[in-house]
Amino acid sequence: MSKAETIRVEPALEAVGLQKTFTVRGGLPGSAAKKVHAVSDVSFRLQPGTTLGIVGESGCGKSTLARLLLQLIEPDAGDVLLNGSQILQTRAGLKAYRSHVQMVFQDSSASLNPRLTIEQSIIFGPLVHGVSKENARNDAHQLLAQVGLEPALYAGRYPHELSGGQRQRVNIARALALKPKIVIFDEAVSALDKSVEAQVLNLLNELKAELDLSFIFISHDLNVVRYIADTLIVMYLGEVVESGPVDRIYDNPRHPYTQALLASMPSTDPENRTLEAPIVGDPPSPIDLPPGCRFAPRCPFAEPVCSIRAPVESPFGSAMVRCHMADPVSTHTRAGHAYE
Repeated sequence: MSKAETIRVEPALEAVGLQKTFTVRGGLPGSAAKKVHAVSDVSFRLQPGTTLGIVGESGCGKSTLARLLLQLIEPDAGDVLLNGSQILQTRAGLKAYRSHVQMVFQDSSASLNPRLTIEQSIIFGPLVHGVSKENARNDAHQLLAQVGLEPALYAGRYPHELSGGQRQRVNIARALALKPKIVIFDEAVSALDKSVEAQVLNLLNELKAELDLSFIFISHDLNVVRYIADTLIVMYLGEVVESGPVDRIYDNPRHPYTQALLASMPSTDPENRTLEAPIVGDPPSPIDLPPGCRFAPRCPFAEPVCSIRAPVESPFGSAMVRCHMADPVSTHTRAGHAYE
C-alpha cells in the first residue's frame, strides 16, 4: 500500500443523521400538539478547502440546518463532527467550536449593532474569547483591508453610514475575526444588487484560497451556487433528495425536483423561454407529511409505490439521489432505466 493510500483526510465538518422537529400547539383548546418536521436525517461531508452549496425552496429546512450546524439549536438526533471529532456539549466546548465555525446572515443591517462602530463590532467576538484589545483592534483593521474597506475611513463609522454591500463586507470581516476554518453563509448575497453581489462572491473566493477556509453556502439563486460551490445538496421538505459534485448535478440532474428547480432558472435566450411552470402546486405541510415520497404529490412521474414507501438513497458514482426511479429494485415502471 502506498503512502498516499494510507492517508485519510478527515472532513472539515460532517453532519451525521441530523433531525429536528418543532412542536406546535393545536388551534383549539385541548387539541393535541403537532410536530413540524424541519430537518430529517440529513448527512453530508464538507471537505477541507471546498464550498458546499445548499439549495431548495423556502421552508425546505436550509436555515434550520445552518443553525443546527452552528449549534444555535440542538438536534433531536444526529451528530455534528468537527475534523472527525464530536462537539463537546459544554459551555467551554461550544465556545471553542464557535471559534472554528462562524456564520454570515442574510440581513446585513440587522446583523450589526447600530450603536457600535464598525471596529467595535469586529473586535467584540475576539474580546469575549480573551484576545487583548490592542491585538483585536490590529486584526480588525487588517480584516477590513482584506475585505476591501480602508480602515482609516471605515473603522470609526456606524452601520447606517455604509451601503448594503459594505455592511456585508463588515459582516464577513466580523465572521473571520475569530480565525475560523469554516464559514456558513445563509442567503448572504441575496439582498445585494448584481454588481455588488459579484464583487462579494469574488471576494469570498479570494479569502477562501488566502486563508484556507471551507464554506457552506445557502442560497435560492442557482446561478450563484453553481459559480461558488464545489459540491451541492438539494433539500425538499427537510430531506436531502440529491447530492454530489455541482457540475454533475447541474449538467445531469437525476431527481425530478432537482430537474424542476434547474428548469425554473431564467434564460437570457429569447428563443428558449419558459412557457410552462416546471413544477406546480405547493409543498405538503411539514406537519402532516404524506406517506412514502415527500415529493410524490407534485411529481409528474409518481406511481402507487411513491405514495406507499419512502425511497432510499441510490448512488450514481460520486452523486446520490433519493428517488424510486433511481432504485433498480424498486417496483416503479421507470426504475433502472429512467436516467440512461
